Amino acid sequence: MDLTETNNVKSPIFYLKRTIGILLIVAMAAVFFYSGATKLYTIEAFEWTFVDIGISNYALASVLARLLIGLEFTIGAFLLFHIGLKRVTYPITIALLLVFTIYLIILIATNGNSGDCGCFGEELPMTPLQAIIKNIIMLAVTFILMAIHKVKIRNWQLYVGGFLLMASLVIPFVIYPMSVGSIPPRIDRAIDLNPLYENDTTPETELRTGKHIISFMSLTCPHCRKAAHIFHILKKRYPELPIQFVLMGHESLEQEFFDETEATNIPYILLKDKEAFKEMAGKSVPAIYWINNSVIEYQGNYLQLDPAVINDWLKQ
Repeated sequence: MDLTETNNVKSPIFYLKRTIGILLIVAMAAVFFYSGATKLYTIEAFEWTFVDIGISNYALASVLARLLIGLEFTIGAFLLFHIGLKRVTYPITIALLLVFTIYLIILIATNGNSGDCGCFGEELPMTPLQAIIKNIIMLAVTFILMAIHKVKIRNWQLYVGGFLLMASLVIPFVIYPMSVGSIPPRIDRAIDLNPLYENDTTPETELRTGKHIISFMSLTCPHCRKAAHIFHILKKRYPELPIQFVLMGHESLEQEFFDETEATNIPYILLKDKEAFKEMAGKSVPAIYWINNSVIEYQGNYLQLDPAVINDWLKQ
């Protein structure tokens, strides 16, 4: 690595700049690697972010999610290996951070500073405002690097850069191949939904006949809250889908649950009979059942909610 200065005298200031520059650029690369890896670990949940912002085609959302993760890996690799810093890597880093920041500002303006922005998948929850502060710090670090950490372009960087670009973009597709169109396991088990109609409040829709997706969830379960948020996105994009929540927990927790999940567009009942809830939901929640005339045809998780597959099932 050939670091340059306006003169050839390597003064203490030169070595100080070089040390600071190396530490900062390694830290920046680590953040991008960590950000991409944590999103990749929960890729299905990240795909729904694109559905939420208006990508109606779930297959396209899956591709874009993987490409964005690949771009984060690319930036991390380019920073670490000092590939085209001045002309390529620094400008792309700034552009990406600005796009993320604008998106977060819009998110706060429309939904408030609530929930997890998903910047680091499910590993490190951050509110949109916290994420904006993080992006501002990273932007400042990038501008500092542009001023103090300059590297001459070498011919080998073109070849290494091309390899790193291809590898980074392909990795998300290889590690987590796209599973668009997959359907949950079929179980064909009868379920007694009568307790729902013996409650203080009953469903607005008759769930014992016809096809419905019913999600049994606890108000205190973090996975249930993630499921509820994805259902919110799904219902917002496809309001005709027959989705119903059956919730268990103290009614004082309802407001917090819906504030976090934004799932006020989904019909629900709060079932107070815990034994009846357990009998219907089974051993764990969220229990998401695809029910046809009181028979559970499929049981899936909240990451198996491909709109195309659901619509095909409804039309059968």
